[in-house]
Amino acid sequence: MKISKQARRDGKELFRSCIVNGVLDEKRVRQIVGKVIQAKPRGYIETLSHFERLLKLEVERRTARVESAVPLTPDIQAEVTSKLGKIYGQGLNVSFSQNPALLGGLRIKVGSDVYDGSVQARLEDLVESF
Repeated sequence: MKISKQARRDGKELFRSCIVNGVLDEKRVRQIVGKVIQAKPRGYIETLSHFERLLKLEVERRTARVESAVPLTPDIQAEVTSKLGKIYGQGLNVSFSQNPALLGGLRIKVGSDVYDGSVQARLEDLVESF
């Protein structure tokens, strides 16, 4: 479905109104969606569709996934979380998981950014260099 320029503008405006101190406010999102559905302005479905897309992108951008070969201690988890918070700002949701295929090191994915310090990635780079 193609979205009109006006619906894009309106969706972007709704999205901006949901950002409070650089963080997405879920309560405000619910209120705005409720008001738009209740008012039903022209092209509101397109507007809400674009608004939803922007919300999904923001949630993805504010989510970090940390993979390690072995379970990380709470101290290391806290350190990684604080360092990611300094880089990406407040409101970052960090999840930790275990991936034995990494052999060692960490792989961190925040939105579209990937930091791969795993042994597996280094071995693959070495294989490619030969």
